Amino acid sequence: MAKKKKQPKPAKQKDEKVTQQNIQTEKEPKSEPKILDKKVYHEELAKLQIELVKLQEWIRHEGLKVVVIFEGRDAAGKGGVIKRITQRLNPRVCRVVALGTPTEREKTQWYFQRYVANLPAAGEMILFDRSWYNRAGVERVMGFCTEEEYREFLRSCPEFERMIIRSGIILIKYWFSVSDEEQEQRFQARIGDPTKRWKLSPMDLESRSKWVEYSIAKDEMFKYTDIKQAPWYVVEADDKKRARLNCISHLLSIVPYKDLTPDSIELPPRQNNIGYERPPLSDQTFVPEVY
Repeated sequence: MAKKKKQPKPAKQKDEKVTQQNIQTEKEPKSEPKILDKKVYHEELAKLQIELVKLQEWIRHEGLKVVVIFEGRDAAGKGGVIKRITQRLNPRVCRVVALGTPTEREKTQWYFQRYVANLPAAGEMILFDRSWYNRAGVERVMGFCTEEEYREFLRSCPEFERMIIRSGIILIKYWFSVSDEEQEQRFQARIGDPTKRWKLSPMDLESRSKWVEYSIAKDEMFKYTDIKQAPWYVVEADDKKRARLNCISHLLSIVPYKDLTPDSIELPPRQNNIGYERPPLSDQTFVPEVY
């Protein structure tokens, strides 16, 4: 006796089921990412900082030249990640460059000239807390450069970066992306914190009224300067802790390195006293013990 074939379900039922699933999905609120536990954050940061020390030793040993650019809106978290990168590193190897307003003399120079003076020598890693991209951002939006100067920057910047890459410099560019709402919260927090109030300059406050103009300028900048040899890497920065971990982890993945951790160190014996007499303490000036 032949087995009865199973009859397929009517297409109408299937369509209804899919439609119901779609409706349910649309009604479900978008789940917020879980807050990163502080203990987990510090544990992961400690692991990454150990790897950064290994990277530092590899850069010094191999004579590498590394440039890392940090750009983004005000209060996007650039300074925070730079601080965590440099926290355990040797300042002779890893150096931060944060140039101020150009002098009258520098204004007459080739635009890239003062940045070239801060490029790394062999065995150095330079972190630019803002960079030559000021021209495509704040200078463009606030009218500190002419239209001709701005257009010339967009033309010459890709060639300038290709040139320094051909010279042997490893160039890495990060853009920290922060939402309008999160930036507002961070500005308010800075206003209420005496230790952070210095971070808010009149320029930062004025930039709040030009959010759209900055967005347009950023899009135009990416259009011309997101090149194959030096692409922009966007860091989602609304969550500061995750942004720091993600950025450092990515940086470690971009620059190949080997572990040059030395063998265990044994301290030599201390020199014996050969008749040395310490001068009287009354001859020295001590810091008052206030605490």
